[in-house]
Amino acid sequence: MADVNYQMTITQPEHHLSDIRVEFPATAQSFLDVKLPAWRTGRYEILDMANGVRLFNANDKNGHSLKWEKIEKSTWRIHLDQPTEVSLNYQVYANELGYRSRHIDDSHAFIDASGFFMYSESFRQEPVTVNLSVPKKWRSVSGMNSGRSAHQFVAANYDVLVDSPIETGINQWHEFEVDGRQYELVIWGHGNYDVELMLSDLKKLVKTGTEIWHAYPYERYVFMVHATSGARGATEHLNSTIIQRHRESFEKRDDYLGFISTAAHEFIHTWNVKAYRPAGMVPYDYINPNYTKLLWLAEGSTSYLEEHLLLRAEIMTQQEMFKQMSKSINRHLATPGRTIQSAAETSFDKWINQGGDHGRNYSTNIYSEGALVSFALDIDILKRTNGKKSYRDVHQLLYKNFALPKGFTEHDVIDILNSLTGADYSTWWQAHITEPAQIDFDLLLNEIGLELVYPKGHSMVADPQMSFKSGSELSTLTAVQRNGAAWQAGLTTDDMIVAINGQKAPADLKGYFTQYQAGETVKVDFFRRDTLMSTTLTFAEKSDKDKVVQVVTDPTEQQKALYKAWIGHSLIK
Repeated sequence: MADVNYQMTITQPEHHLSDIRVEFPATAQSFLDVKLPAWRTGRYEILDMANGVRLFNANDKNGHSLKWEKIEKSTWRIHLDQPTEVSLNYQVYANELGYRSRHIDDSHAFIDASGFFMYSESFRQEPVTVNLSVPKKWRSVSGMNSGRSAHQFVAANYDVLVDSPIETGINQWHEFEVDGRQYELVIWGHGNYDVELMLSDLKKLVKTGTEIWHAYPYERYVFMVHATSGARGATEHLNSTIIQRHRESFEKRDDYLGFISTAAHEFIHTWNVKAYRPAGMVPYDYINPNYTKLLWLAEGSTSYLEEHLLLRAEIMTQQEMFKQMSKSINRHLATPGRTIQSAAETSFDKWINQGGDHGRNYSTNIYSEGALVSFALDIDILKRTNGKKSYRDVHQLLYKNFALPKGFTEHDVIDILNSLTGADYSTWWQAHITEPAQIDFDLLLNEIGLELVYPKGHSMVADPQMSFKSGSELSTLTAVQRNGAAWQAGLTTDDMIVAINGQKAPADLKGYFTQYQAGETVKVDFFRRDTLMSTTLTFAEKSDKDKVVQVVTDPTEQQKALYKAWIGHSLIK
């Protein structure tokens, strides 16, 4: 075997530019196709990252130019007259921080190989070496093994490289050890974070892997954090994660829980997705969409298990978990698309699913819907087995029986469910996964001694069933609930509300409709494409406070036992 060598030189960080050199071993083929991925792992969306490549050229082992042509949007074909080593040189523009694929500025570079490093299927399994030439005082950190210098990394193959991002720059770096495994926390950017609290809670979190899987797929793990103002989100990788948050969103308790919940989510992915994943994603196809009907399990059950680990690690309290459950359930119930698109459909269509008003009205998403059907499945397993088996056992068996390079199918998951419970899950699967799930939250919560109720002191108020953003003079509609009051009135997104019942509407409509009653009809004047129009709207009814999850008044011993089997802690009244 011969290494594929990558060299990245950052000489103009303020202009987001890097020069890339790739050296491929000798090949006797008449041509060599090289590609840059069209998407990156962890984000199921075509990003067409070849759009950042310029000044491409190819040379043989003697430095002579080779003829090449671009045959697809992400593929370059190099023509070869004789066997030779091939080297590529090209420039990459990297200013896409929020995509977590590539970003360079005068303080750091975030390097996801999918955004920088071309590969050839002919050499995809060959060992890889990466050398970085970066400004002085920069520190380079990656989940990959270090090479012979501070800015060199090595990987077993391209698949490891593309799933092991590098953070290099001016950053904070901390390390700790838990149960013989090494951990690192690297933070780029200033913010209101408490490093000692982060380290303390991450130490607690990483111990919880044995609560589900009983074994770890790594010996070293890196938490990368971007404290910034231009991006938010996170991505899982083989033995690392990149978490992006606004620099001022760490200090308040709710903000911090958002951070540590994200860390838990990405940590769980080290098993669920990185150690085992649906067959449609094995091996990764970096050029085309990777279709599967199980993304709800890959992402949604990961979201579901976040609170399990955080509660077991005593990072999150029972009440904080209930608060998060309440938000998830209320958001689901307020999403019209839940009656149209199933968990399987939203998984398959993730590559093309839309957000915004249309998405909310006609779609669900793999995260929230997947988390709630995972909850429904967990309670069903617990009930059928009298608390002896749970959804954790499903994931344990997926890790045991379908670890990479295997992949699992829907039938494999159903077989696991059948074997764990002695029941036939085909009907349950059809009703909750294949078809849009009609989840009875009252029934599910009652099994574990909980209930979903309106809080004391709530009242019913008028609801136009639309969302809006404030402008300097007028409010603009951003969402209209399908078949709701505003929908029936013929209003749609981007309509600008001018007047209600002949009176000028305020620029901020928040709280404005509390003066009306449910069932009351008003005249609405609005602009649509600069044309003044009118309609009538009859208000629907809603509570001024969302429902909350809480403990039932007098939980039975059976409910208490099932609750403890579910979450690992006793129910606190």
